[in-house]
Amino acid sequence: MGLDEDMASRARVRAPQLVGKGGWLNTGGKDLSLADFRGKITILDFWTFCCINCLHVLDELRELEEKHRDTVVIVGVHSPKFVHEADHQAVVDATARYEVHHPVLDDPELATWKQYAVRAWPTLVVIDPEGYVVAQHAGEGHAHAIARLVEELEEEHAAKGTLRRGDSPYVPAEPQAGDLSFPGKAVRLPDGHYLVADSGHHSLVELAEDGESVVRRIGDGERGLLDGTAPRFSEPQGLALVPAGLGLGYDVVVADTVNHALRGVRLSDGSVTTLAGTGKQWWQGSATAGPAREVDLSSPWDVAFFDGRVWIAMAGVHQLWAFDPAAGTVGVTAGTTNEGLVDGPADEAWFAQPSGLAVSADGERLWVADSETSAVRWVSRETLTVHTAVGTGLFDFGHRDGDAGQALLQHPLGVTVLPDGSVAIADTYNHALRRYEPGTGEVTTLATDLREPSGAVVVDGDIVVVESARHRLTRLRLPEEAVRVESVAHRTQRAATEVAPGRLLLDVVFSAPSGQKLDERYGPSTRLLVSSTPPELLVAGAGADSALSRELVLSETVTEGVLHVSAMAASCDDDPEIEYPACHVHQQDWGVPVKLTPGGAERLPLVLAGME
Repeated sequence: MGLDEDMASRARVRAPQLVGKGGWLNTGGKDLSLADFRGKITILDFWTFCCINCLHVLDELRELEEKHRDTVVIVGVHSPKFVHEADHQAVVDATARYEVHHPVLDDPELATWKQYAVRAWPTLVVIDPEGYVVAQHAGEGHAHAIARLVEELEEEHAAKGTLRRGDSPYVPAEPQAGDLSFPGKAVRLPDGHYLVADSGHHSLVELAEDGESVVRRIGDGERGLLDGTAPRFSEPQGLALVPAGLGLGYDVVVADTVNHALRGVRLSDGSVTTLAGTGKQWWQGSATAGPAREVDLSSPWDVAFFDGRVWIAMAGVHQLWAFDPAAGTVGVTAGTTNEGLVDGPADEAWFAQPSGLAVSADGERLWVADSETSAVRWVSRETLTVHTAVGTGLFDFGHRDGDAGQALLQHPLGVTVLPDGSVAIADTYNHALRRYEPGTGEVTTLATDLREPSGAVVVDGDIVVVESARHRLTRLRLPEEAVRVESVAHRTQRAATEVAPGRLLLDVVFSAPSGQKLDERYGPSTRLLVSSTPPELLVAGAGADSALSRELVLSETVTEGVLHVSAMAASCDDDPEIEYPACHVHQQDWGVPVKLTPGGAERLPLVLAGME
């Protein structure tokens, strides 16, 4: 049984069963079913671990999960985009890496995804204690609406006698032992030591020259945003050494990812200072430039000194930003917040979760690992334009060497400039180290059998790779010849939606959460942006407008492609007694694979929020 695609309907829909070939995690080995959740408010979180928006939702749900632990069960339904994400051990690793404290169903074949008619990562589905679907939300930013709905359902079903209180079926897995836990990136210090972002331990670790012996730890291992000599971090990732002679008072800049902040570390005593960010996540409508400590950031994943500033791979909003340490300001430098692969002037380019940065030896190029498009991009210092070296888009990936125009990567997280000017690529989901040669445009493989490499450092002619899922640094000789691997190409396994050529009605379904209304005080409160790959797929209907419904015209000659849809709606508390109503932004990007077929659908509904 599948859900009715128009989730605005108030009809009671019985929740389909939960099915996943990979089985259950965080349950102590027990298989669960919907019957086990009867009497509880169940929230299904459809996620995949490559997706930054999914990681944001995990963090959004933590407070609700703790506050309503005896009445609410959150179930993560892991639905992979990349081939690597269908590997069961990778899901086990990700559940530990991101501290998922609820049951997770591993659904590598997207069986439950299809039953619930899900179209986007992340999607949240709320099921009441009697087993009926009562709400569905695509995207992030819905925690406030779900929290209010949970309180209403608690009251309603307590009165009916259908609410069952008690412990969650969550059983924690055995913790990973070792000095490092899912390290992100590393830098080599002037004394030959390494500083490693120990993401899983929410700290930084200084290792000796052997890359193994712990010299000291900066941070106590607990999540937090504390400065001083007893600091706290939250899943730090990128690191950048401050160039000699700047006299900033700190020696390393840290991308403190889940704190949405940049931190400065003074190596002499391990003292930490917050340089940029407020600790809050950036949302549409927030400031995009200004005093660094007053502007929100969104999951900064890497940092690099480029053209006199600290450039930031702002994975959470698909942009590049820059922090000016002299002026104490921060702002957007490239990208529009739209997710995809579009080159051109920096302010018009599209990125997709940029996660790694490196500067060419001459300082003229900033290399970017653009993970969700499985691409390597670069920014020209002189012209401030964005170019693609390797990669074709959001849905094509694999392991293929050769000419960069047809080479394939799989969700790379890091780039490192090598002594000869070529670029080493931490090809994370291929468990490989790859090389791109700008002069020839060739892509080769340097090493395989790594485990989720996420960064690398050049050391005396060798390369030290951060093997994130093996919780270690691994030193390799840079080979003179490439490793031979069998070429493999993939596309995202989601089934394409069959639509008819010609006119197609696109409907983004949005209903303001209970107690709220659309915020029209300063003009339209909604936005819809549509484009396609290939561009020829859309004959008419591309571009931006405020209406959430639009008539598209699809090509009569293109047989398949992807519709890229970005929707946003702002709602505020609907109570005249509240002097300063709280407002919330709901947003989601969809990449909808479509196949043009005579007799196919003439309407495409996408749920931003509905059925409340």
